[in-house]
Amino acid sequence: MAAIRIRLSRPYLFRSGIILLRSVSFVGMDDIRLATSRSPLESLEFDNVVLKKLPLDASQEPGARMVRGACFSRVQPTPLTNPKFVAVSGRALALLGLNEEVMKDPFGPAYLSGSKVMPGSEPAAHCYCGHQFGNFAGQLGDGAACYLGEVKAPADLDPELLKENLCGRWEIQVKGAGLTPFSRTADGRKVLRSSIREFLCSEAMYALGIPTTRAGSVVTSDSKVVRDVFYSGNPRMERCSVVLRIAPTFIRFGSFEIFKREDENTGRQGPSSGLDEIRTQMLDYIIETFYPEIQQSHPDTVERNTAFFREVVSRTARMVAQWQCVGFCHGVLNTDNMSILGLTLDYGPFGFMDRFDPDFICNASDDSGRYSYKAQPAICRWNLVKLAEALAPDLPPELAEVVMDEYLPQYNSFYMASMRRKLGLLRKEEPEDEMLITQLMQTMHNTGADFTNSFRCLSQVSWPSEGEEEAEALKQAVHLLMKQCASLAELKDGSRPTMDPRELMTLLNMAQNNPALFQMLSQGRNLTKQLERLGRLKELMELSEDQLKEKQLEDWTRWLTLYRERLRRECDGVSDAQAAHEERVHVMDSTNPRVVLRNYIVQNAIEAAENGDFSEVQRVLKVLEQPFSSVPGLEQPGWVGRGGASEPGERDEQGEGSEEEEAGGEASSAGAPVLVPYDSKPPAWARELSVT
Repeated sequence: MAAIRIRLSRPYLFRSGIILLRSVSFVGMDDIRLATSRSPLESLEFDNVVLKKLPLDASQEPGARMVRGACFSRVQPTPLTNPKFVAVSGRALALLGLNEEVMKDPFGPAYLSGSKVMPGSEPAAHCYCGHQFGNFAGQLGDGAACYLGEVKAPADLDPELLKENLCGRWEIQVKGAGLTPFSRTADGRKVLRSSIREFLCSEAMYALGIPTTRAGSVVTSDSKVVRDVFYSGNPRMERCSVVLRIAPTFIRFGSFEIFKREDENTGRQGPSSGLDEIRTQMLDYIIETFYPEIQQSHPDTVERNTAFFREVVSRTARMVAQWQCVGFCHGVLNTDNMSILGLTLDYGPFGFMDRFDPDFICNASDDSGRYSYKAQPAICRWNLVKLAEALAPDLPPELAEVVMDEYLPQYNSFYMASMRRKLGLLRKEEPEDEMLITQLMQTMHNTGADFTNSFRCLSQVSWPSEGEEEAEALKQAVHLLMKQCASLAELKDGSRPTMDPRELMTLLNMAQNNPALFQMLSQGRNLTKQLERLGRLKELMELSEDQLKEKQLEDWTRWLTLYRERLRRECDGVSDAQAAHEERVHVMDSTNPRVVLRNYIVQNAIEAAENGDFSEVQRVLKVLEQPFSSVPGLEQPGWVGRGGASEPGERDEQGEGSEEEEAGGEASSAGAPVLVPYDSKPPAWARELSVT
């Protein structure tokens, strides 16, 4: 930190208890601010451009209300009682010129929870609408989030970190800071559970190389709110907590839906319906600020707007392709949760798949499966169509339609490029690769294989050889993948219909006796999927554990034979086979994560924090910051809660354990409880977790 230089021309003069200095020379005003501030957070340089460029509702009228003719409303965050840090992300805070030392700042928890307002900050809440589960919901807005301002990036920030943020400012936001005009019937608060989940997943996705908003800190407090976690009539008091979010902007698809005319299905309209000049103003701001190269390259406004939409389509296609390749499911892909910059936004009931299932639903309240894993690419396309509708006539519909035709080819291109890297297919692109990947997914589904660990195992599959050596290599490869397969009990449990059996039988009887009523009552229930699950469960009931293992062995032998044949063609003409193999292993191990934020890992950290131990949140963060490698000393949790397993079978140097452990259960023993390593398949209790 630069110093203030003080030169005294004579001894101190005292007058009325005040020290007078005869002569003072300054390095600069910034240095005065740095030297006199009590906290580094008071020295952040704010430049709140969006509040100058877009209409601001200056009213601070209390309570929920409709906000017409404005994109933001001024708000006053509600202070927490005794705020304290749970964890901070040094990597995220570096975007603001800060680091982990902020945890030692006595003013840090208050400033980063909105309990105290930093100099230069202008708290506000953003107005937006959204299509939720396919229906237009009208005004939504920041009901719990609060814009604090835009912080100028420090001059010494790594240029790589600004490649996707050309404006050079970072919007910072506190989520859970109290009531806003958009809180509706809620209290504007978040609790420890949701705040830890958003904090850890934001940073996990960044470390995986997936575009995302960032999270700088989690603060909790002695303030309490009542929450009924599963809407089961069993509410409990929970600690109010706040997560600091960082992004170039949090403007989203739904931001443009505040101008929507009356919706023909719901009868709702946006609060600024008819004020099209504000929509044009916001579109100009977005393009000029965050897409300057498009602004400079297209003097014609319509061409510019089309190029902008094309870039949003491309970024969205890339983002969702990356989600699919790591088994990430967002859970609430409404238009109000889609970033205009192609960032993963708003982490609620997300989930990383354990056992591969294309119908995986991470949000327990998504009864229809609208936002299932396999539906995500199509849902993102649907949301882009809604964005195009919201941008008309600034974006002519006929031009938007042409751009939308590019979405699926772009998605497939991004997906296939990533999948080839995951399989180590680096030198050739063959048309049959798509079928090879499809067959891999089907094999994983049939065998109940763990998604993350199965891909991680593939780098251990050796280059093809000949004769007996090849047969032995294939046998070893099959053994590796068999260890990731589900047990019969797991598959049965995963195949049970999610609908109440009595309700399902009632609907099936109704289908025969009263088809019209059946059609009305079964709409949106995804009955076909329920029947498919019932059919698979029936098949499994007729199998023994040995028969299942034999079938899984056949399935993996069949696919690995095809994979090794493809690897043989991959190494055709390679002069240095060893170097090519090492490159393949390096790329695969840099693409297929060793650790992802599985629900049981974050739940264990949450339970530790709720018991007053924040070290597990900090520990998990360190592990997630290096998802592709082992972190010495951090191989397993440091907190024993429900996550503690009974003593498992001994693990050898390759990490092999007992059959019970490999099946995801815990082998019983009289020994002391131990913890499941972060890179293991989930323990049996993880199957009970439900996130809404």
